[in-house]
Amino acid sequence: MTKPAVLYISYDGMLEPLGQSQVIAYLEKLTDGFDFHILSFEKPADRADTEKVAALQARLDKAGIIWHPMTYHKSPSVPATLFDLKMGTLKAIWLCHRHKIQIIHARSYVPALMGRIAKMMSGAKLLFDMRGLWADERIDGGLWPVDGRVYKTVKGLEKRLLIASDHVVTLTHNSAKDIASFEYLQGRGLKLDVIPTCADLDRFAPQADISPEGFTLGYLGSVGTWYMFDEVLACFKLIAARRPDARLLVVNRKEQDFIRAKIAEHGIDPALCEITSADHKDVPAQVARMSVGAAIIKPVYSKTASAPTKLAEYLGCGVPCLGNVGVGDMDDILEGQRTGVALNGFTADDLQQGVDRLFTLLEDNALAERCRDVAMRLFSLEGGAADYRRIYQSLLAA
Repeated sequence: MTKPAVLYISYDGMLEPLGQSQVIAYLEKLTDGFDFHILSFEKPADRADTEKVAALQARLDKAGIIWHPMTYHKSPSVPATLFDLKMGTLKAIWLCHRHKIQIIHARSYVPALMGRIAKMMSGAKLLFDMRGLWADERIDGGLWPVDGRVYKTVKGLEKRLLIASDHVVTLTHNSAKDIASFEYLQGRGLKLDVIPTCADLDRFAPQADISPEGFTLGYLGSVGTWYMFDEVLACFKLIAARRPDARLLVVNRKEQDFIRAKIAEHGIDPALCEITSADHKDVPAQVARMSVGAAIIKPVYSKTASAPTKLAEYLGCGVPCLGNVGVGDMDDILEGQRTGVALNGFTADDLQQGVDRLFTLLEDNALAERCRDVAMRLFSLEGGAADYRRIYQSLLAA
């Protein structure tokens, strides 16, 4: 029996870790019921790595997923994106007709623009997987002026995409409430689901043979733009004042000089700090070395739609998280589920109260098990894949 064909469009490359963990890992669990085609935009340096390309192609061949890579163009920014949009749209239309695509799964805004036109030309159903409020992220990140033409244009396109989509997925319940309240969507019967950023919890799991050295505050990933690394360091100083064995472990690839400069700026003894990098396959072992993982993020409007991957990875390893309110569903997950502490603000008193509550929470012997249980319930790849399967089936039945 012929399986329904799905075209998955991603502006992120499948040769990047994100593409492999947040796209392919899901689709591999759905190939029993669907034939997948991936249209992705790959960075030239990644495409030039023949060993990496061959390894990915072998993985996709094994899963029965057909890959249609295109080249990503970076600059000049707007013309490059418009060029990719044009070429990707033409490719998507051709693929829809050539392979009788029934569902277009578009990851974020640029792919959704391609998917909307391909839907109009082919009759396929469109799933808009938003991944966040992209235009508002550009405003909150200081990249676009709030009264600028680009922002207004993209918000207008966002409106058209939400109206044109047959189903919408967002990352958090807080953003779902906000989207559902948009005036132009009232009475349209918007079909909206929440699927947070999931992790491979077979890999991100407690490891009996690895444990923290002393009291280790861990930090995983980028420290730029959205991440409040100064506040992480301020919390570490408060922790070190209570625990003479306190250590800071930072797992980061590209910003290590900046991190060292920040550590010096805060007057922290570098001997207490370890800054390292790790391949994606080795990250679970690094998380297992942490007593607590930090994920303190600017609580701006666009971050109500954010589900940090590191939160799922910390909790999957049984490691509680020090985060903050105003970011996705973090408050409900950390405070409501008692898997960590969500800072209520960033004054000296707020940070001190947060650290005090953290040490109280750590006295709970069931904490690690509870973190793992919550991760399994909220962030498992199996659960996310099952949600996508249900949505695909609903689109086919409509």
